[in-house]
Amino acid sequence: MVRSQRQESALPAAVDDDLPAEPEPAPAGASRPEVAAARRIVVKLGTRVVTGTDGGVATERLAEIVAEVAAARGAGRQVLLVSSGAVGLGRRALGLAEPPERLALRQASAAVGQGRLMALYDEVFARHGVVCAQVLLTRADLNDRRRYLNLRRALEELLERGVVPVINENDVVSTEELELVHGLGHGGGARPTFGDNDGLSAVVATKLGADLLVLLTDVAGVFDRPPGEPGAERLARVDAGGEAVAGAGPPTSGAGRGGMRSKVEAAALAADGGCHAVIAGGTARGVLGRVLAGEEEGTWFPLRRTLDAHHRWIAFAAASRGALELDPGAVDALRSGGASLLAAGVVDVAGDFRRGDVVELVGPGGARVGRGVIRWDAGEVRRWIDGTAPPGVRNAHALIRRSHLVLESVLETAR
Repeated sequence: MVRSQRQESALPAAVDDDLPAEPEPAPAGASRPEVAAARRIVVKLGTRVVTGTDGGVATERLAEIVAEVAAARGAGRQVLLVSSGAVGLGRRALGLAEPPERLALRQASAAVGQGRLMALYDEVFARHGVVCAQVLLTRADLNDRRRYLNLRRALEELLERGVVPVINENDVVSTEELELVHGLGHGGGARPTFGDNDGLSAVVATKLGADLLVLLTDVAGVFDRPPGEPGAERLARVDAGGEAVAGAGPPTSGAGRGGMRSKVEAAALAADGGCHAVIAGGTARGVLGRVLAGEEEGTWFPLRRTLDAHHRWIAFAAASRGALELDPGAVDALRSGGASLLAAGVVDVAGDFRRGDVVELVGPGGARVGRGVIRWDAGEVRRWIDGTAPPGVRNAHALIRRSHLVLESVLETAR
C-alpha cells in the first residue's frame, strides 16, 4: 500500500510536473496512430475480465493480458494496472453465494480477496521477469494535495524502475461508494471523485500524465444501442461526451460496481483530461496488443484537451469541499478578463472548507463557473464578504488566484 502521513492542507506551491517523454512515432499503417504512439498507459481490468462466471479467477485470460503488459513494458512503455476482482475473490473464499450487500461484509471480502489477487499478479508477472507493486488508494489520497504529490512521486519512482503498479480502491477502508459534492443553487451539480475502479483509472491516468487509458470489459466496446438488441453496432470512435452514447446503460450484473455507463464516463473524463481512452473487450485473446498497436479495436475516445498536472488535480481529482456563489460581474471577469476571484464578487458561501481546499464556483441561478483552490478558511471568507477582511488583507487580495482556477469550459466532462 502506498501511503503518506496526514498533513495539514496548505496552499499548493509550484510542483515538479515532469511528464513522460514525447510519444514516439506510431507504426506505419496504424488505424489509430495517436493510440499506438502512447508511452505511458493505464490498463483497467474489470471484474468480469479478472474472474470467470463461477466467481473464480480466469487464470488463463489473466496470464495472457499480463503477457501483453510485459511485452509493452519490454518495448519501452510504462504500464499501470487498475484491477478489480478483490471483492469477488474474497467472496468466493468466504463461501458467499451472492455479492455482499452489507458494507462490512464487502470490506471483509475485499480484505480477504486483496491478498489473493496480488499473489496471483506476483506469480504471473514473475514468469516474465517483471516486478509488480500493490497500491491501494482512497479518495483522501487524491483530495489532499500533499498526499497526492507524495503518491505521485512514489508511482513515478516505481515506473522509472520498471515496476508495474497494480492499483485498486482500498475497499477495506473506503466506506462510501460514491462521493458527491453539491454546489449552491439548483444548477450547482454534483461531481464524483471516484466511486469504482473505472473512475479511479481515469483519475490515475489524468493525474500521472498518461497518454492512454484502456478499459477492458466483457463487451467489445460501446454500441449505439444495448448490444443485445438486433442491429446494434459498435461505435469505433466517440468525440462527444458520454451523455451522447445511447448504449451506455446501467450495470447488467452484480459482478462489479461499474457497467458500461461508468466506463463511458471514465473514458470521457480521461479524454477531457488530455488522455486518449479505449473501451474494449478484455475476454477475447490478444485485444490489448491490438489496441496498443493502434488497430481499430473497441471504441476510441480521442483526447479533447490537455492540462498540466496541477490543473488536472483541480479539475478532475480533488473533491470539492464547498462552493462560492458569484455575482454577474465576477463571472464575466473570470470568463473574459482572465482575472483572479476577489471577495467583492462573492455573494454566498457553502461548506466548511479550509485553506488549500478545492471549491466549486457557481453564478446566478447555480450555473457552474469553475473550480479553484481557496486561500482562506470558510469562516474567514464569510466574514470577509460581510465586510470584515482578515487582518492585514486588502480588497485587492484574491480569494482564488487565477493560476489556481479551472473554468467550466474545461470541466464539461461526461456526466
